[in-house]
Amino acid sequence: MIRDIDKRISRAMAHVRQAFRGVGTRVNSAAPVQLVQGEALAGEQLQDNELMQHYGYTSNPPAGFMYVAVPVGGKTAHGIMIATEHGSYRLKGLQSGEVALYTDEGDKIVMKRGRLIEVTTQTLRVNAGVAIELNAPLITGNASTKVAFNTPLVAATGNLEVDEDITDRKAHPDVNTVRGMRELYDTHTHHENDALGETNPP
Repeated sequence: MIRDIDKRISRAMAHVRQAFRGVGTRVNSAAPVQLVQGEALAGEQLQDNELMQHYGYTSNPPAGFMYVAVPVGGKTAHGIMIATEHGSYRLKGLQSGEVALYTDEGDKIVMKRGRLIEVTTQTLRVNAGVAIELNAPLITGNASTKVAFNTPLVAATGNLEVDEDITDRKAHPDVNTVRGMRELYDTHTHHENDALGETNPP
């Protein structure tokens, strides 16, 4: 009797579509849930299967991505895609525990071992409506803690305010600070052209 039940279950399950793999060809990202067109086994065409992603994260994978689809109720037409991958662009060689975001153009954010986050792109734009705050506190005994700009130009469209001093030409013999130049200016005198006397300090 148990064998008969098993056979009936097997026959019933044979008519229910199981999870399967395929290749996506197009994504409609305008819908509330992204809709995917693609190919399944033996060239089977899929139309408007839903691509389910985690809240707070979304991506529009380029054509040729691989996916895993689960047919809801065993029906391919009601399938949802629960995972995607693209071997051509996935970052390879990550160490255990590392996490990364990436695109097919080579942009990437990699959270590396050693508590290092590395961003690679052509243009990095931050839009903040109220404020941008960078906190790099000086650690006791570590004088190298800093925010470094390795670029030929740092430009600002507004005012620049600092709590301490500003040093220019740090790598040159005539290194000076804005405060030092101000003190020199405030105490300097020079000869008058007519009376040959000293001028008063500014």
